[in-house]
Amino acid sequence: MLLSARGGRCIRMPGIDEMEALAKRRGFFWISSELYGGAAGFYDYGPIGCLLKKKLELSWKRYFLGLDSNFFEIDATTVMPEKVFKASGHLENFVDPIVRCRKCRTAHRADQIMEELLHEKFEGLAPQQLTELIKKHGVKCPKCSGQLGEAEVFNMMFKLGVGSTGETVAYLRPETAQGAYVNFQQCFEVLRKRLPLGLAIVGRAFRNEISPRQLTSRMREFTQAELQIFFDSEKVAEHPHWNSVKDYKLFAMRVGEQVKEVTCEQLSKDVPKFYVYHMAIVQKFFLDVLHVPYRKFRFRQLSDEEKAFYNKYHWDMELDSEALGGFKEMGGVHYRTDHDLAGHQKVSGKSQDIFFDGKRFVPHVLELSFGIDRILLCLLDLHYAKDGERALIKLPHSLAPFTVAVFPLVNKDGLPEKAMEVHNSLKKHFDCFYDDSGSIGKRYYRQDEIGTFACITVDHDTLTDGTVTVRDRDTTGQVRVKITELENWLRERLK
Repeated sequence: MLLSARGGRCIRMPGIDEMEALAKRRGFFWISSELYGGAAGFYDYGPIGCLLKKKLELSWKRYFLGLDSNFFEIDATTVMPEKVFKASGHLENFVDPIVRCRKCRTAHRADQIMEELLHEKFEGLAPQQLTELIKKHGVKCPKCSGQLGEAEVFNMMFKLGVGSTGETVAYLRPETAQGAYVNFQQCFEVLRKRLPLGLAIVGRAFRNEISPRQLTSRMREFTQAELQIFFDSEKVAEHPHWNSVKDYKLFAMRVGEQVKEVTCEQLSKDVPKFYVYHMAIVQKFFLDVLHVPYRKFRFRQLSDEEKAFYNKYHWDMELDSEALGGFKEMGGVHYRTDHDLAGHQKVSGKSQDIFFDGKRFVPHVLELSFGIDRILLCLLDLHYAKDGERALIKLPHSLAPFTVAVFPLVNKDGLPEKAMEVHNSLKKHFDCFYDDSGSIGKRYYRQDEIGTFACITVDHDTLTDGTVTVRDRDTTGQVRVKITELENWLRERLK
């Protein structure tokens, strides 16, 4: 059970079906092209979800680009030549294990089938190992109970034929990262040749998932927010702001161990300080900016079999979502070494080394990678509560789709005109919604369920004393505030 801000009892939302119903009913998101039966793994964001998503992206940009004066955002294309992914290793290594039903021919991701059956992690196992496990446990097709075939590997990239003949091979990017790598040299020159250099990309990526599931947590087209930090590998054991985090406690789960609270100083005995510093920064983003509840966040260290082929160190950040069945990956902190720049140097034949700090070298990369759609879904789940008959989403005010909503008590006696006047005044400073449909109670509940911070009601007293009723989302407490003081009053509460 969750507790409301002032101690009221709130009951958690139970499952993914309710999550999907809420998302569709309130305009957060729904399956794409539903008019034609829908497209698996593709979702469209409605007007409320789009507002929330844009605010989440903006919060990410403000936070991570604000870490260093040499961190910048760029915008790279989603279609890239085949050689890019030959150099990065994606053509050879960007694969998932697939198994097909011999009866209905439905394709399933082999490790996920085993995970759902035994509630353990099987990511990283070879196809032969997964085939043996499927036979050992007698696993059948989840769709028709038919016999499953041999596990194989499946490359998840979307291949394209570019040009009038389609002979030029290209791919939709499976991650935003390569856009930063192929542009590194130009950016380094333009930004006055300084390290560390951070290049951030927030945009679409595409993966031909074998069996997309759990709403927006695993899609074929999705949004990533990634920061690529280029640095001198000889300085990986240090960070200029290390003292600011050395005593900070991380929630960390090492391979084969349970989650423990460990200080950055303690973890740095095994993991480089440059890496651990950014783990602390990432955790603070989830806890302090997104207001993820205490103990609902953790880092999980990936084993050598699990971690991405390009990583030397790989810790995933995970959130505990009841709707998704427990802790799920939201992104990762990846030490990619010089894998990508060295790969592009080899395939392109163009040097990727730089001259900095009196020496020439190819920079290493630390990547902070976030799945925006997954995080958004989990935020809805983690901040959703029911207080009796009332449902609400306690989003941080910086993420709430609307900061305030303005209502006339009734649609007569000049109240709609006055309410619209108040709305237009506030709209200059806050994200504001106007609603004059239905009873005032139903209007309150609609706004509670999309996370609106405060509701403002214009009534007959407003016309005589110039005050309005302001209702708090979390407590339902109401106060009268003068219209002339309303803007400053709200700003104070939002602090």
